[in-house]
Amino acid sequence: MCLAIPGKVLKIERQAATVDFGGVRREVRLDLLRDVREGDYVLVHVGYAIQTLDEEAAREILKSWEEVARGEVGA
Repeated sequence: MCLAIPGKVLKIERQAATVDFGGVRREVRLDLLRDVREGDYVLVHVGYAIQTLDEEAAREILKSWEEVARGEVGA
């Protein structure tokens, strides 16, 4: 199983991007994807963007992570 977190691409330089994860910014490698643009949402696993997402899908995933963090899943 893979755990991946969605984030918003803020800036791209070569094959790396600055990605915002709810206020936390990290550098993410873009080697596995083509055509990523600033403003896109990406799914990130171990420092690599592995998939692009639309904003709605990213928000749904983030909502699910919040539910897990609050212990609401499986209760």
